[in-house]
Amino acid sequence: MQMTYAEYRAWASESRHTEWVNGEVIISMPPKPRHQLLVKFLGTLLNLFARFFHLGTVIDAPVEMRATPDGPAREPDILFLTEEHTDRIAEDRISGPADLIVEVISDESVGRDRGDKFYEYEEAGVREYWLLDPRPKRQRADFYQLAADGHFKPIPIGAEGIYRSAVIPGFWLNVNWLWADEFPDPLLTLAEIAGFSKEMVEALQRMRTERP
Repeated sequence: MQMTYAEYRAWASESRHTEWVNGEVIISMPPKPRHQLLVKFLGTLLNLFARFFHLGTVIDAPVEMRATPDGPAREPDILFLTEEHTDRIAEDRISGPADLIVEVISDESVGRDRGDKFYEYEEAGVREYWLLDPRPKRQRADFYQLAADGHFKPIPIGAEGIYRSAVIPGFWLNVNWLWADEFPDPLLTLAEIAGFSKEMVEALQRMRTERP
């Protein structure tokens, strides 16, 4: 579907997940439950951590991000802006690149997420890019950080499946959580990441299990 950016803005609806690239509108298929459950878990976890430590703002899709003034209008699954960049949150969109972007891959998005968006985000100066593929038999997590030369550098996952963010200080992720049949409790996971004492984690666990 061809239209100008102004026409796209007038046409776009919050009920649809759409993007605008070089005059063409891309309408995404409705995501599958696993995709949305992963976005919800990770978005909640990142939001809890960022708010607890006053690090910035986490926003889930659908919200438009225009990383460069004349560039594509994208709707990342999850984006994070540090405190110093929250001024990029305008009334209608994110104006400028997020510091961290998470894309959860689906059958129809794999080419865009690994291709066009990868290079767009890199060129725009997105500092960290997570590509998560939860599809059966394709489970894979790729993490990239922007190097001094302006190109994304792949960051290997550490021992026991641990990845440590460069953009969100102190935040780490066990990729095995992403493929579990049931996602862990975000609040208890926050406590683990933040290094709360064993006694505090156990107290939180009791509060969660005893809550009516």
